[in-house]
Amino acid sequence: MIWYGLLVTAVAAERVCELAVARRNARWSTLRGATVSGQGHYPAMVTLHTALLLACPAEVWLADRPVLPALAWPMLAVLAASQALRWWCVHTLGPRWNTRVIVVPGLPLVAGGPYRWRWLRHPNYAAVVAEGVALPLVHTAWVTATAFTVLNAVLLTVRIRCENRALAAEASPVTSVPA
Repeated sequence: MIWYGLLVTAVAAERVCELAVARRNARWSTLRGATVSGQGHYPAMVTLHTALLLACPAEVWLADRPVLPALAWPMLAVLAASQALRWWCVHTLGPRWNTRVIVVPGLPLVAGGPYRWRWLRHPNYAAVVAEGVALPLVHTAWVTATAFTVLNAVLLTVRIRCENRALAAEASPVTSVPA
C-alpha cells in the first residue's frame, strides 16, 4: 500500500505542476486579450480530480483491495502513457495550454503534435480518461475507477462543448499551423 500511496502522491505532484504551468500560461494569454469561458464547470472539474486522488488510496485501504499484478502492470503502463500524452499536449500547445478554457483571439488552431490527428480532437482529454481508469485500477480500486469515469464523462461533455464553442468564436479563420 505504501508504494501505491507514493504513486498517487506523484500524480498529485504532477497536477500541482500542471496548475503552475496553467497559471503562467493564463498570464501570457491575458496579456494578449484572451477570453475565459466555462467558469461554471471549472470548480466541478477541480473537485472531481481532487476526489480521484483522495478516493484511490481511500478505497484501497477501506475495502482492503489486493494488488493483482496481471492488472497492475498494464494499468501502470496506461498511466505512464497518459502522462506522456498529457505533457506532449502541454508542450505542443505551449503557452496556450491551460486547465481553464482560455482562448487568445486571432490565433490559428494548433495542428501539430497530437493535435494533428483529426480523429482525436481533444488528446488531453483522452489522457485524462485513461488516467482516471488506470490510476485506481493499478490497485484494483474499481469503484473509484467506475465513479470517476461516469462523472468525468458527464463533465467532459460539458467541457468539450464549451471549449469547441470558445475556439470557434475566437480562433482565426486561417488554416491551422503546426506547433
